[in-house]
Amino acid sequence: MKHQSQRFVSRLTRDTLALILAGGRGSRLRDLTNWRAKPAVPFGGKFRIIDFPLSNCINSGIRRVAVLTQYKAHSLIQHVQKGWGFLRGEFHEFVEIWPAQQRIDTSWYEGTADAVYQNLDIIREHDPEYILILAGDHIYKMDYGEMIAHHVETNADMTVACLEVDLESAKAFGVMSVDEMGRVYEFAEKPDQPQPMPDRSDRALASMGVYVFNTHFLYEQLTKDADSSNSQHDFGKDIIPGIIEKYRVMAFPYRDTQTGTQAYWRDVGTIDSYWAANLELIGITPELNLYDQEWPIWTYQEQLPPAKFVFDEEERRGMAVDSMVSGGCIISGSTVRHSLLYSNVTVNSFANIEDSVILPDVDVGRGARLKNVVVDQGCMIPKGMVIGEDPEEDARRFHVSSSGIVLVTAEMLGERLNYAR
Repeated sequence: MKHQSQRFVSRLTRDTLALILAGGRGSRLRDLTNWRAKPAVPFGGKFRIIDFPLSNCINSGIRRVAVLTQYKAHSLIQHVQKGWGFLRGEFHEFVEIWPAQQRIDTSWYEGTADAVYQNLDIIREHDPEYILILAGDHIYKMDYGEMIAHHVETNADMTVACLEVDLESAKAFGVMSVDEMGRVYEFAEKPDQPQPMPDRSDRALASMGVYVFNTHFLYEQLTKDADSSNSQHDFGKDIIPGIIEKYRVMAFPYRDTQTGTQAYWRDVGTIDSYWAANLELIGITPELNLYDQEWPIWTYQEQLPPAKFVFDEEERRGMAVDSMVSGGCIISGSTVRHSLLYSNVTVNSFANIEDSVILPDVDVGRGARLKNVVVDQGCMIPKGMVIGEDPEEDARRFHVSSSGIVLVTAEMLGERLNYAR
């Protein structure tokens, strides 16, 4: 029976085209997105955020994927070209980049629905049975085949993946109400007063920004929306609220298939959440298992030598404790504690790093001290610099979050503009 189910899902995924909306800036990440789109931001030591929805597609058996880009997409495009060109076009498999091209008129993408509408001519060429629409800026693992199967089994026109969040967090989501069959009968985008779940007064049902549509139904709704002068051309603000009364919109609860509990999902949209989600990975048994061979996260990575730890003297010992250290790093007579170092980071003698996230190609000067810091790619931390110990001093030079996490970029250090890679 299990084998038959997998075959059923595989037929559905073959008939599905996935569209990953990756054009957003992610302004709440502050200077991390000055020169790159949010989906291109590094995450987890060697990946980028875009790798998670892309890997979910490949692992789910969806081999026709388009990445829709707009804001400062150069590093994102480079990453996708280098790391995701292994599918064979002869078998109608691809990961394509669809940049904003003003295909319909002279405007750029005005909303999530408009981004899809402006590419309807390309979508029609591929002639899918189902269209899977994904946000390109969230961290999670999900078998989309199960959601598509649920969509077909419930005879839905549209299906929305959802998760439970607390009421305060729900203000940043699309919040839905569902009946006992899981049909959505109310939807509010980023409400000031989120509607709680009937059985949980402290929780709300939030949209993940993951949608399945019957293709021809989506064509009709996008065309209708494009003709409306009052629309903001957004799925959450316009499309979903406009169809729930007349059409069958179903919710798909995002849960761990083994335990039945809500699965791991993170929106790393702020400096605090980005720092916390990275450091969560250091734990003994983190919720997000990057070592999972059954559901690997694929990416492009440079060919780098192993991390190296040098000097073993009492006051000058190269070591990392309770940390993750990526390839190409050199920890030279310095100490790294409870931190995550991306590739090609050099930590010079007598430096100390603690509770910090260090992005690629950073050089930490001799005797420097970093604590509760996110250091952007390519920074050169001067010899003896102290960051994260004096909030007032840090605020004069860097960005300090509400929780005291310090963001450091090359521009803040007075270095040449860091056109992020």
